[in-house]
Amino acid sequence: MTSLISPDKIWILWAIIAGWAAISIWLEQTYKWASKVTGAIIALVGAMVLANFKIIPIDAPAYDQVWSYVVPLAIPLLLFRANVRKIWKESGRILAIFLISSAGTMIGAFVGFMLLKDHVPALYKVGAMMSGSYIGGGVNFAAMSKSFEAPGELVSAAVVADNLLMALYFFVLIAIPSMAIFRKLFKHPHIDEVERAGEGGGKTMAASYWGRKEISLKDIAFAVGSAFVIVAVSGEIAGLFGRIIPTGNLFTNLLNGLLGNKYLIMTTVTMLLATYLPNFFGEIKGSQEIGTYLIYLFFVVIGVPASIPLILQKSPLLLVFCAIMVIFNMLITFIFGKILKFDLEEILLVSNANIGGPTTAAAMAIAKGWEKLIVPILLVGTLGYIIGNYFGVFMGNILQTL
Repeated sequence: MTSLISPDKIWILWAIIAGWAAISIWLEQTYKWASKVTGAIIALVGAMVLANFKIIPIDAPAYDQVWSYVVPLAIPLLLFRANVRKIWKESGRILAIFLISSAGTMIGAFVGFMLLKDHVPALYKVGAMMSGSYIGGGVNFAAMSKSFEAPGELVSAAVVADNLLMALYFFVLIAIPSMAIFRKLFKHPHIDEVERAGEGGGKTMAASYWGRKEISLKDIAFAVGSAFVIVAVSGEIAGLFGRIIPTGNLFTNLLNGLLGNKYLIMTTVTMLLATYLPNFFGEIKGSQEIGTYLIYLFFVVIGVPASIPLILQKSPLLLVFCAIMVIFNMLITFIFGKILKFDLEEILLVSNANIGGPTTAAAMAIAKGWEKLIVPILLVGTLGYIIGNYFGVFMGNILQTL
């Protein structure tokens, strides 16, 4: 598919990515309607529109750079205040509903496979890829596509279906907190807290949360420099463990997957530093702001591959399959969330973390002003990167026998 801007126009594409992310943030902090939609969704949909009108390409090296460099840098920046001593209780609580939500993803994969297996060739491979992705993230999707040797066309069609569905799904998640029926059925203390804090002011919730703060050149230097060091060191540690830990049985595979995953190592290293050096990392100003801006760049990029014509031509049934998985994820999460008396905000964020990953869940928590849930959902969602591979392998092998 040709586009007005060719994939090799790296600087122009980066200008669009960075510029549209900035506009999305401005809209979110300026207009009430944009604050309710959230800048994250505006960033994603804007990129989707540009790609579908063939203004920007659906694949380019600039997008790969965001996945390879921007996303890893954002994680430690958002974890500098992740003092485990303070957040363990909240994270432990959210982990329970996250695992239940993951079970919903697997049930959805099974139901979708049984309904569509006679209509989509090699659907079990898609089941494995999407189970990994809808419990972990893009890392797991790539790992499962390689593990089950999925053909390139099938992988591309699944990616397109996934991106379009995620855009629609995020709209639903953003809208739910404003619906009276959900407010009546579930407790929502974080929403109430944000609304009380915002009463009487003309600012949007996002503008209030991201108000101007004192920051120095030293803060920026320490924030960015520390993030680079953590990502670099974590990558080397994970690579070393991945090479020296053998595979061949369930235990060693699990150990290799845990210690050889750079995202988990990155999270662990940052948490240890934040917990044992809180006076340094906890006092760095601007780390959340910089990390969040990087997340917005990520949101722009994930909206790009959602090509609607390609969906209609090649993968309408894959879109249906993904939709079934998402619907079951939501149903299981809400049903057990109600039974176990979880808050509405926790339910929404764990479902988001399952389907979109820790970065999308953290972005939603930030956009909504649910400050106390940002770090816990980022931590729990990052753990999904690990268990996603095992759930994906399990589902792929089970579905292949049916």
